[in-house]
Amino acid sequence: MYKAVRARLSALVCRVRAARGDAGMVTSEYAMGIVAAVGFAVLLYQVVTSDVVAAQLQAVVKRALSAGA
Repeated sequence: MYKAVRARLSALVCRVRAARGDAGMVTSEYAMGIVAAVGFAVLLYQVVTSDVVAAQLQAVVKRALSAGA
């Protein structure tokens, strides 16, 4: 009986180790997602702070504030 328990435990340990084989991929996927999000944020910041977009945003805000007057 001891050999059967030991064999099952060994098989379970092997399965757990095999399941953890690509645990590092999750971290690298998060890293790539963060890099992509930062790149998108930089691009969005450049667009929003450009002169053309800033002028249009100011015009929208002025129009919204003067609508009630």
